[in-house]
Amino acid sequence: MVRREQGGVWVTLKETIAATADEVLECMSTPEGLTRWLSVGAEFEPRAGGRLSLAWDREFSHVLETTIAEYDLSQGKVSWLWYPAPLEDWTVKLEFVVDRNVETGAKVIVRLGPFAETTDQLLAAADAAESWRWYLCNLRSVLESKHDMRALRPL
Repeated sequence: MVRREQGGVWVTLKETIAATADEVLECMSTPEGLTRWLSVGAEFEPRAGGRLSLAWDREFSHVLETTIAEYDLSQGKVSWLWYPAPLEDWTVKLEFVVDRNVETGAKVIVRLGPFAETTDQLLAAADAAESWRWYLCNLRSVLESKHDMRALRPL
């Protein structure tokens, strides 16, 4: 879903995963968890203001360095700054919220924003939504069937 909110345009994606909320949250809040579904390597300072390094290769030669914005596992929330346009230096907030009150597993809400209402930023929002939808599906696949779709579409 894409909608205007105060401050700009936000993209929201939702997925219910047949796994415990703690297992889902671990995949977003630890280096081991992140490498199960997102990056090849990760270094993570588990606190607001901490550094997050995501490696897209085993040698750590292609790395995204960013800052953790929020880290509140008691509320099921982790967020960091994200670069939705790879050749640009502006960031948006990438939020992960895990709802523990779901009978069939855990509901994951991913939010990206705010994006300015310019052509370039709205195109970046559309691209980011598509990419994060794929990664959210991969998270579900990894947790529910132990199948990492990156094996078919390597990083």
